[in-house]
Amino acid sequence: MQETQTTPSLSIPSRSSTSTQDRSSTTGQASSTGPQPSKPPTIAPPVKPKGPSSGAGVHRMRRIIAEDTEWSLAIVPLLTELCIQHIVKNFQNNPILKQLLPEHQKKVLSHLPPDLPLAVTANLIDDENYWRRCCMQRWPVCHVDEHGGSWKRMFFELHLENLLKHFIPSTTDPEVILSLLPLCRNYVRTIRVDQFLPPVQLPSPPHGGDQSDSGSEGEMEEPAMDHYQLRDLVAGLDHLEELDLVYGVKDCGMNFEWNLFLFTYRDCHSLAATIKACHTLKVFRLTRSKVDDDKARILIRSLLDHPALEELDLSHNLIGDRGARAAAKLLSHSRLRVLSLANNQVRAPGAQSLAHALAHNTNLLSLNLRLNCIEDEGGQALAHALQTNKCLTTLHLGGNELSEPTASLLSQVLSINTTLTSINLTGNHIGLDGGKQLLEGMSDNKTLLEFDLRLSDIAQESEYLISQALCANREAARQQALNPSHFMSPITAKGPENPAG
Repeated sequence: MQETQTTPSLSIPSRSSTSTQDRSSTTGQASSTGPQPSKPPTIAPPVKPKGPSSGAGVHRMRRIIAEDTEWSLAIVPLLTELCIQHIVKNFQNNPILKQLLPEHQKKVLSHLPPDLPLAVTANLIDDENYWRRCCMQRWPVCHVDEHGGSWKRMFFELHLENLLKHFIPSTTDPEVILSLLPLCRNYVRTIRVDQFLPPVQLPSPPHGGDQSDSGSEGEMEEPAMDHYQLRDLVAGLDHLEELDLVYGVKDCGMNFEWNLFLFTYRDCHSLAATIKACHTLKVFRLTRSKVDDDKARILIRSLLDHPALEELDLSHNLIGDRGARAAAKLLSHSRLRVLSLANNQVRAPGAQSLAHALAHNTNLLSLNLRLNCIEDEGGQALAHALQTNKCLTTLHLGGNELSEPTASLLSQVLSINTTLTSINLTGNHIGLDGGKQLLEGMSDNKTLLEFDLRLSDIAQESEYLISQALCANREAARQQALNPSHFMSPITAKGPENPAG
């Protein structure tokens, strides 16, 4: 039975009286007229309220109150937003990205957490903003310029270097590193590792009698202690161009032992085979690793006729004349453009070998022999080589016990050489007369842009006049509209009133 809804008039009686009147009128009509056929109830059209006070007579509408007090129709997300949220939440188990529209891909990538497994993200995500967030989360200080300006390349190079630095032979599973190859082989171009941990060894039992510290260090023999072998890793990196290694341990603290800083013969042979097989390698650096003549010869022998090597840096080692002779041979059997043997034990015979190779070389651009002891005999040999060499641009002979005889020959070189742009003779004993001779050579030179003569015992007046000549060369170079990137840094020869600043 349906109820009839009526719209109240302007004069509204009380709800109880109205109900009583309706019932009485209905009863009276039924008794007087008898049974009537049933008719559908008629609903009177609503009467619009009039006047400001007429709202009280409007029928009250029912209201639905949601259980969530903050729920509102206005904040219901779009279906696409709900789908994006679901994709982000389940991305690890069901990575969906390439199938989305570009604008939806950006939204998904901006909400993905940076700690997702590399097996999911490495070969799927190329967005630089995502890898930037990954890098910033792990390394507070990031120099992306050192990694070709690519955040993704930076992440994988630093991640791989971190694994290598903390690898402990015979303890760490090699698959921890090798399993990364399918993920990073297309992105890693540089490996820089400044420590290699040796195997963990139990302390040896104490020997009878007193032993001094100096005696134990002097009688120490090379133990059966090898570091991580790079052969399998490097073989799997298709685009590796730079290898920068240091065999030592950082922050060893109270656990210091000389054995921690040992580059063994097994390490040397393994590394030699590694770099020989890496045909994409352009830069090889092995510094601060106690590389002596024998180990240097093993390494250099593997680099003969290397198809891509351009830079070799064996600075801060124990290389003497035999190792320098091997490097001289390499100059004749490679495309080497930069050679550094700084802070080693090269003397005059080794410098003479390098000078002989330099005289006929057509590729080498930079030679660094600072902090050796080639003396005037080696310095003069190099000066003679520069009279015929037509490619070397940078020569560093600082701290080599050079004096006036070498300066005299270098002055002749300056008057005829047209390729040298930078010479460093700091920390030698050039003397007053040597400085004057260098000044005479500079009078005919038009190409030298940097000439460092600090701590060389020459007169301040000579330094000042040489600096003026260098400024004239630089100004002439500017007027010839040369590329500014070809210029060296400002000169370091300083006089009492150096206009070059």
